[in-house]
Amino acid sequence: MRVRRRLVAALLATALVALLEFWGGVASRSLALTSDAVHVCTDVLALALALLAAIGSARPADPRRTFGYGRIEVLGALVNGSLLFVATIAIVYEAARRFALPVEPGTSLMILVAAIGLAINGGVALLLRADGRRDLNVRAVLFHVFGDALGGAAVILGGVAIAVTRAAWIDPLLSLFVAGIIVVGVVRVLRDATDVLLESVPGDVDARNLTGHLEKIAGVCGVHDLHVWSIGSGSRALSAHVLLDDRRLSEAADVLREITECAQEHFSIAHVTIQFECDSCPIPLRH
Repeated sequence: MRVRRRLVAALLATALVALLEFWGGVASRSLALTSDAVHVCTDVLALALALLAAIGSARPADPRRTFGYGRIEVLGALVNGSLLFVATIAIVYEAARRFALPVEPGTSLMILVAAIGLAINGGVALLLRADGRRDLNVRAVLFHVFGDALGGAAVILGGVAIAVTRAAWIDPLLSLFVAGIIVVGVVRVLRDATDVLLESVPGDVDARNLTGHLEKIAGVCGVHDLHVWSIGSGSRALSAHVLLDDRRLSEAADVLREITECAQEHFSIAHVTIQFECDSCPIPLRH
């Protein structure tokens, strides 16, 4: 509940920064500031997805959605990531146009708004820092926040450079720099969302290493037909066929407990489904 409240506060503060920078970009005629506002929208997206993940993970499963509602965030990531990518194309187009017809922005307002945004961004980072040490989802949000801080600092330095040199081309050049940061973030979001939908093995899980861990458990002779996938942020599932030596059913229950503990402790896998076998499958199952 505490993490949820902090995410809501961070979401509202970041949305305020986005609105402020959109206004500042229009008022100062700064494309770089407008681009940074779009970049802040990626932080709003990341925070909204983190909040959805926190809410979805707390919502119980039902007979129709037996794994719960963790993938709501994935659908949101695909939609919002696509919209941000379109916005980035518009920024690049406007930057190309401004290289041909330079427009000198109002640097005082540009620097002031970017500095306010950077200060609020720092406050959000401090608010979420403690939770980021324990929550992988919040830690991912912090990477977005640090990326936005980089974009805000670039706008401030660019505003100072324009004020000193009167070189209007610096503004569209900065917008392209910020657009590059946005593209990197959007590509990462879309890639992660696609991996979840394709039920790929999570990036920090090595399937061969996992198999090796399981085969070291006493009584386990082999593991095959192993599948690991993400249900949503911080929620993973495992299914496998495990070949056991000849033992009693009560002893097999102890092996299952050790497998579950191993998967949770070493690979953060909460949902474990195991099918025990005494002999190899004559025809391996394929999915």
